[in-house]
Amino acid sequence: MQIPTFLLLQFLAHVLADYFLQTQKMAHEKSSIGFKSRLLPIHVLIVFVCSWVLSFQIKFFVGAGIIAIIHYVIDGFKAKANKHPTLWKYAFFIDQLLHIIVLVAVSLFFEKYHGLQPLFELPVSATFIAIVIAYALCLKPANIVIKEVFRSSQIDVAIAQQEKAEILDGTDELPNAGKLIGILERILTLTFILIGQYQAVGFLIAAKSVLRYKDTDTLKTEYVLIGTMLSFGIAVVLGILAGAI
Repeated sequence: MQIPTFLLLQFLAHVLADYFLQTQKMAHEKSSIGFKSRLLPIHVLIVFVCSWVLSFQIKFFVGAGIIAIIHYVIDGFKAKANKHPTLWKYAFFIDQLLHIIVLVAVSLFFEKYHGLQPLFELPVSATFIAIVIAYALCLKPANIVIKEVFRSSQIDVAIAQQEKAEILDGTDELPNAGKLIGILERILTLTFILIGQYQAVGFLIAAKSVLRYKDTDTLKTEYVLIGTMLSFGIAVVLGILAGAI
């Protein structure tokens, strides 16, 4: 196993543990009360298991443990970052950056001093793993990233007030429809990028523009436009990165 493959597997473990195997209640508790959360140890245990299992080697038990312990510390202090007058805007991004730095550092240190000796050679390439990660990121993680961008830009406050008014007026739209549309457009965009059909991406963007909003609904139109650009941007970047590995 080469170090790029090992790093990709560890990143996949992080994505699974921090997004798909973490409940909304877990995320809320660690973001609000930090070390006092009773669910934080469970989340850290999931991080450890994912990291160790996807290393495909017994000796990485210690490495996975170090990643999990530091993960616990970072998530524990996230509550304080969220309450900081300045850092709260960037708490999510700082949190994710620190997790990635830690898993990369531990992986490189392990490879240097112990070597990579998996229980068996994986029948897939690093490119395949990168593509799997790209598709995984286009699902729940991308929705969360877009939400955090809105939150850090304080856009959610204004749009939430409008949506509340629409619900009271009985004009609310299908719940979670926007999330599903975003997921579908990212998956299609990523697929088109990977197979080299870049013109199809332009077609998707044009198709998305047919969303109908009232001419006077400037706030919501701008909200959708920002979300659309972020959504397509994430998919395009992931497609380029996955295809380059």
